Amino acid sequence: MPPADPFLARLAAASRQEQFLAVVSRDEAMARWREAVPHAPLPPETVPLREALGRVLAADIASPIDVPPFDRALVDGFALRSADTEGASPAEPRRLVLNAEILACGVAPSLLVGPGTATPIATGGVLPRGADAVVMIEATEFEDGPEPAIALAQPAGPGRFVGYAGADMARGETVLRRGTLVTAREIGMLAACGLADVAVVRRPRVAVLSTGDELVAPGRPLAPARLYDSNGAIVAASVTENGGLALPGGIVPDDEAALESALRTALATADLVVLSGGTSKGAGDVSHRILSRLGEPGILVHGVALKPGKPLCLARAGDVPVVVLPGFPTSAMFTFHEFVVPLIRALAALPAREEESVEARLPQRFSSELGRTEYVMAALSRGAEGLVALPLAKGSGAVTAFSQADGFFAVPANRAGIEASETVRVSRIGRATRPPDLTIVGSHCLGLDRLVGHLAARGVSARTLWVGSAGGLAALRRGECDLAAMHLLDPETGRYNAPYLTPGLALAPGWRRLQGVVFRPGDPRFEGASAQAAVSALVADEGAVMVNRNTGAGTRALVDGLLNGARPAGYWNQPRSHNAVAAAVAQGRADWGVAIATVARDYGLGFSALTEEHYDFAYRAERRDAPALAAFLALLDDEALAADLAGLGFTRAGR
Repeated sequence: MPPADPFLARLAAASRQEQFLAVVSRDEAMARWREAVPHAPLPPETVPLREALGRVLAADIASPIDVPPFDRALVDGFALRSADTEGASPAEPRRLVLNAEILACGVAPSLLVGPGTATPIATGGVLPRGADAVVMIEATEFEDGPEPAIALAQPAGPGRFVGYAGADMARGETVLRRGTLVTAREIGMLAACGLADVAVVRRPRVAVLSTGDELVAPGRPLAPARLYDSNGAIVAASVTENGGLALPGGIVPDDEAALESALRTALATADLVVLSGGTSKGAGDVSHRILSRLGEPGILVHGVALKPGKPLCLARAGDVPVVVLPGFPTSAMFTFHEFVVPLIRALAALPAREEESVEARLPQRFSSELGRTEYVMAALSRGAEGLVALPLAKGSGAVTAFSQADGFFAVPANRAGIEASETVRVSRIGRATRPPDLTIVGSHCLGLDRLVGHLAARGVSARTLWVGSAGGLAALRRGECDLAAMHLLDPETGRYNAPYLTPGLALAPGWRRLQGVVFRPGDPRFEGASAQAAVSALVADEGAVMVNRNTGAGTRALVDGLLNGARPAGYWNQPRSHNAVAAAVAQGRADWGVAIATVARDYGLGFSALTEEHYDFAYRAERRDAPALAAFLALLDDEALAADLAGLGFTRAGR
């Protein structure tokens, strides 16, 4: 008997779903995809010239006119007969009488240039009948009087400073070829030919759908356990970026009937359908069942040996290809760029993307899973021996991974990782991307976000990577960054940061910020008690749940000192930021944690102070005078930055 509960019924159905188990390699998936789906340009359409930018010409373009359409002057001067200038010299100048008209641009000549005469003409003016050359005004002497004239002291050969009709484009000449990408230059050529419309390859219409009961459209209130739909916006923008026409279909719930209806509507209007979410093997997966009945051949691939991106589903319903991307943003974008972008560009007749790649050294060993090609997002930094690739710790659920990375490298399916100091080839995201002037690794702080903004205003680019204070210091020692942002308390000396420096490193004092215990307002367990006393009582309370910080964080050392060896409930919940701690407490998933006062205020939490910690920056002393680092150090004394820090509740060190 089937389960009565709808969720259990879906869970049971998902557990019986076997297609996802037929995981194929990336190459096999691509072969099936290209065999079933033609990667060929769509038919042409005629568009106004103003809409042709970025499109691809569907046919050769022949100029219907001569460009320019008449002989014209290339300089400001006088149109004349070259024969009248033969033998001209300073000793024996030639005198030419001026005709009674001035040929400005757009003025049609009415007078013949006869022997011994010349006509004033502007650059671009129509060469008059009888003239075969133009002399610059600077090469003549004007003679005023009843019969104005010019004296010419040097000869002008035939054709001097004359642009002939059709010299640029001749009537009937093929000026642009089929398959040409229309840029501003081509727009200018087409306009010069007088063409108001042009035949271009039709842009592929790409229906973009997002599925998931948890999704909310941006701009609407965010209810508990819900997420804003970022995939729909990312995919639609990427479709446009690669020459397609995005048809946003909005958010569809994890309901089989609703999703089938949305897909059938999309199939009726689009050349390609892209759905994000609903392709894992979990209880929310309904797309595979729908695709199996929307038209032959149906599902081509469901499961690819990629990391991230394993749940990718490729299908074709009749003549329309359908791609179901994983729900996690990074997984979705990797698979979109790998499988969908080439198809969109082929349908639009655009050339394949030219991804620039660079070689970089991997500073530490990177472990990977055998049997799956893994794509690793990486930031580039300048090391002593060239570029260094810093793998980003963020997983496939991170929306910001693409924006923070300079590129990615691949770990082949037959390798269990990449060794330290091994060279990898990083495919850049955006060809103009270059390593920043400064790389700052360590503990996150809103104050540092503000400082980086001030640096940008001074023309210095900086990237920040959050790995905790200890992680930042280790990265600095390995030469992976320029600065380590840290707040490490030495329990033996009671001093911050300085005791942890090794020879060759220097410390730049940053600012002070208040650390303390955060809790929900009105919690009686914190009323009238110090932070230490309240925590001591909570450690003995089996019903109290804490939220910790990650190993290596400066706050983690403070927490461990506060607990004095205790391991209360929630100890192993170890997020990587103050914000995550505050969110856990604010949402009731934990009762207390340790964070800075600024974050407690932003989340509307109660705060009981523990200590004023020192948030400082370590750097290599030998590089103190490097321009970008020197700009950073100088900025620490800037009054505008001080005002920003004060607004956050921070005070500058030693002031």
